[in-house]
Amino acid sequence: MTLAIAGCTNYKPQPIAAAYTASRLEGRSLDDPRLNMFITAALGSRGSETKSTWDLARLTLAALYFHPDLDVARARLASARAGVITAGQIPNPSLDLGLTYNTTTTSPSPLTTGPIINFLLETFGKRQYRTAQAEHLTVAARDDLATAAWRVRSEVRTALLDLWAVEQRLRVNRRRLDLQNQLVHLLEHRFDAGEASSLDVTRERVQRNRISLVIREDEVQLATDRVQLATAIGIPATALTDVELSFDAFNRPVPPPDNTTSALRREALLHRSDVQGLLAEYAAAQSALQLAVAEQFPNLSLGPGYEYDQGDNKYSLSLSASLPIFNQNQGPIAEAEAHRQDVAGRFTALQARIIGQIDSAAARYGAESEALTTANTLLAEAREREQQVTRSFQAGAVGRPSLVTSRLELAAAELSRLDVVVRQRQALGTLEDALQHPFFEPGVQPFVPTSNPRIAPEPPS
Repeated sequence: MTLAIAGCTNYKPQPIAAAYTASRLEGRSLDDPRLNMFITAALGSRGSETKSTWDLARLTLAALYFHPDLDVARARLASARAGVITAGQIPNPSLDLGLTYNTTTTSPSPLTTGPIINFLLETFGKRQYRTAQAEHLTVAARDDLATAAWRVRSEVRTALLDLWAVEQRLRVNRRRLDLQNQLVHLLEHRFDAGEASSLDVTRERVQRNRISLVIREDEVQLATDRVQLATAIGIPATALTDVELSFDAFNRPVPPPDNTTSALRREALLHRSDVQGLLAEYAAAQSALQLAVAEQFPNLSLGPGYEYDQGDNKYSLSLSASLPIFNQNQGPIAEAEAHRQDVAGRFTALQARIIGQIDSAAARYGAESEALTTANTLLAEAREREQQVTRSFQAGAVGRPSLVTSRLELAAAELSRLDVVVRQRQALGTLEDALQHPFFEPGVQPFVPTSNPRIAPEPPS
């Protein structure tokens, strides 16, 4: 008994201090040495080549390192692993001690005493079913961690894409504003010379004001998107100050194959992490039903004992079991069957939802790609007109206002094409999420550690 008590685990309090936690969160930085070790372990030599800039791959790994949602998923996985230990435990025996004093006799002894140890014997494989259920739930928790990692990657990609888009728009709009200022000044000079109407000058001034307001909105959106990117990574916005970001992933994405409904589609329907997670949950429901069926049959209690009865040594052996008279565990069996049907229904619904997601994303990506072809044609035409006007201006055939106007037209065509490019990249990102197959940075598979990398770095296997 003393040895058993000595082997028990002691309680260790771990209080949460809100001030300390907030300080740690606010102090997070991309310069964290352990983070750089984690990225180097995941990317290998490529991590050293891109160390000066933060591209999608490095930012994604930073999010896998910092993001609190993954801490929650890891905690659930740890809980599921602990459940396997609980399910596999053999029930401890119980000890009964009795003491009786007989007042009617004193010889040879008025005392009757003796211990009885009761062993619970689980029958019909109950512990095996319970352990199998816990192991399947552990697999499901591991797949849920992978699903959470994909969701984090999606958030980082979306935030970085939004930031890239607004920076591109801001660059084009600033050039438009510079050209619009030139046009207004030219028309004001012509108005002073009596060669332009006040209506023309007013119209261009109004357009200049509109562009100025658009630039202000872009600047606000730029600040908002940087905060959104920091949030997606799990760091404060100040941690992105003076950080050089790379948007190469959006300049050179790998397009999906023409027939997206073939291999990648089937791969997603069979092997997406949430699909695998629900399959594991269904297997756990099967084991739970097996356990409920086995619970119809009683366990056995075996109790060997010894009794000292008024000077006599007596040995005993008791065997007991519950009698399934009033119920045969019908309620828990019905609940287990209903739960299995629920998981099966959710699995079918998930696959149907995945098919819809893939079809919708593929159709949207195809439509935006066709729109991009049209935008490229319109941009080429605007660029050709601008070159023609430039040649005419150099020959003295047209004035500078015509040259500036042609360049404004070219800038507007670039802005329209940029909008289509952004929508196409967004559609590709949606298709990436539906397939759980990377099209941006396809050569980099995010490594998802099952333990907290901020505490114990886990090298990729």
